[in-house]
Amino acid sequence: MMVCICNALKERDVREAARQGAACPTSAYRSLGCRTRCGQCISFAREIIAAERATA
Repeated sequence: MMVCICNALKERDVREAARQGAACPTSAYRSLGCRTRCGQCISFAREIIAAERATA
């Protein structure tokens, strides 16, 4: 599933960034070599990161 259309980031990308230590969307995107643009994806990315951190 696409999380960020602007950066073409998929859910699996954000999950992997969270597994590698990203604690927020900004740090996840930075680790993936991009940054937030329009901001529409921030809440969804935040949910994904929280879910990954809860299972870690």
